Amino acid sequence: MTDDTKTSFEKDIRPMFTDTDVDHMKAFDLDLSSRDDVQKHAAGIYKTVTGGTMPPPGSGEARWTPAMCERFKLWVDQGCAP
Repeated sequence: MTDDTKTSFEKDIRPMFTDTDVDHMKAFDLDLSSRDDVQKHAAGIYKTVTGGTMPPPGSGEARWTPAMCERFKLWVDQGCAP
């Protein structure tokens, strides 16, 4: 895989978290704008977004698409590049 196709937090992952997501999760001591925090909690985040439980119904936020979930998984599998 070339560097052009390697996923990164700044380019690919951070934009998938809305400002509302970031603000909401800070109350749970999780900073979704921080690569280190997202990497640390990647397994739980992946389970939550693929399970369709986040964002919660009625929040007004769109659920992640299967493509977004796969992009997140690829980022983790590739080593969580910044």
